[in-house]
Amino acid sequence: MRSLSVGATGMYAQQMNVEVIANNIANMGTSGYKRQRAEFQDLMYQNIRMPGAQSASTGEIMPSGLQLGSGVKVDSVTRMHTQGTMEVTDNSLDVAVNGNGYFPVQLPSGETAYTRAGTLKMNQDGLMITNEGYQLNPGITIPPDATDITINKNGEVWVKLGSQMDLQNVGQIELTRFANDAGLEARGDNLFMETPASGTAVTGIAGEENFGTIEQGVLELSNVNIVSEITKMITAQRAYEMNSKVIQSSDDMMSTLTNIR
Repeated sequence: MRSLSVGATGMYAQQMNVEVIANNIANMGTSGYKRQRAEFQDLMYQNIRMPGAQSASTGEIMPSGLQLGSGVKVDSVTRMHTQGTMEVTDNSLDVAVNGNGYFPVQLPSGETAYTRAGTLKMNQDGLMITNEGYQLNPGITIPPDATDITINKNGEVWVKLGSQMDLQNVGQIELTRFANDAGLEARGDNLFMETPASGTAVTGIAGEENFGTIEQGVLELSNVNIVSEITKMITAQRAYEMNSKVIQSSDDMMSTLTNIR
């Protein structure tokens, strides 16, 4: 029976949906994480009678056709790059992008990756790096005698050296944006990579046109709404159960047919 395979496609699609939701919930505390959403698409149809076909008896155009669907599939998993909640940390090396833009970082392979997680640190040489040890691109080095670090909304890094009263500019945190954020490839470690779907990276200064501003002493949290995700989880679970009922009902109908005497 066709309904057996149709129900199976529904169960498989909802299983993938639950996996996407589970990953969102697991990363609800991940700085800069962007939630994902499963999107569905109906499968091919068998045309018993094409819409708009002529009636054999009257020659008139039939008002409707007869098409039997073959189920559903997960067409794509889209990442929602909306702004996450800002959390004040009062750590001078914690930064967040308020608006559009990513921090470019240099990978050991020489490639450039992009992140929204602004939990910066300093290595033994004073170079500003991420939690995973990737340096900002371009690199910024804090002098060892710096007593205070100030990062303004445009990403300029100013330090106070020793007993000097005037601040010294030691670098500029640049931002990168893309025409299609959803086309970025997630690599783990809060990193994204450019793809043909995302478009070419455009680098600029925070606060300029189409770029957000940089906030110091603040971290952008995950944009996962736990209430919404739990609601989606319940809906997906019920949809899975209903598709399993379709398979069970189809099995009962087949059993009835085989028991006819």
